[in-house]
Amino acid sequence: MMSGESSEGMKAILSVVIVNWNAGSQLKACIDSLVSPVVREIFVVDNASTDGSEVGVGNRSGVTLIRASENLGFGKACNLGAMAAVGEFVLFLNPDAFVYSDTLEKALAFMKDQRNAEVGICGVQLVDESGHVARSCARFPTPVGFLLHSVGVDRIFPRLGHFMNDWLHDSTRDVDHVIGAFFLIRNNLFRRLDGFDERFFVYLEDLDFSLRAHQLGWRSIYLSNVMAFHAGGGTSRRVKAKRLFYSLRSRLLYAAKHFSLGGAALVFLGTLFVEPISRTTLAIAKGSWSSLKETWQGYALLWRWLPRWLTRGVTR
Repeated sequence: MMSGESSEGMKAILSVVIVNWNAGSQLKACIDSLVSPVVREIFVVDNASTDGSEVGVGNRSGVTLIRASENLGFGKACNLGAMAAVGEFVLFLNPDAFVYSDTLEKALAFMKDQRNAEVGICGVQLVDESGHVARSCARFPTPVGFLLHSVGVDRIFPRLGHFMNDWLHDSTRDVDHVIGAFFLIRNNLFRRLDGFDERFFVYLEDLDFSLRAHQLGWRSIYLSNVMAFHAGGGTSRRVKAKRLFYSLRSRLLYAAKHFSLGGAALVFLGTLFVEPISRTTLAIAKGSWSSLKETWQGYALLWRWLPRWLTRGVTR
């Protein structure tokens, strides 16, 4: 796994970082899939898992286990893992994902091609258990786009939202952003940007990175002819209220960082006052009392955090 050259003469130029939090057997399947001559090293950062999924990982050849004493969040854990990465490229891979036999070689061959020297970030086509192709790319959001999402308009008119749900993901193209589940980047770009912004505990740290790379003139590409598996949702499916809270909090942080005062105010208005109403209405219409409960639990967490951010700058 560590050294040598592929059948096409490509050396071991890839460092892989996997952030684990109670991923169960998915973590082993993910690591098993990375047996490839192009992989130089694998770092597994364990965010204080309690399910034992990390046990034995550090004993595997070429795999370094980094145990965190607490849940650091995704961005901070990624930075911790990538700190020691020496590969020319770094792949951030979710533990609920795995690659196929030719995934890495094809993606790296594309990135090594001199015609793609301006591509800093690469994503691939992600499929789930049923073979469904995930809508994994996004446009850079705008204040109005976030507001439309809060109201739910983008569910009816997908083109108005920043998630590219209106596109089948069946062609290779430049995009604003590829999902962080398979996030292949140039190591020198990662270091130039000082990694992920650790103020984002989880969600939108990858989008923020893509935007900052774009502002420096780097391109992001989605490869439709290269595939990987991604279950989707991961372990966050088990903590839906907290998942909602983290998502909403990251949205507010993103808006405050990248939008004008007026744009950020629009996002705050939609997120804090409009969206809880739209989510509540939808939950009642569906008769889903669990969704209703999760919505208000998530918003309770958000409202408890908000004063601490505004008065003391607490972002995590």
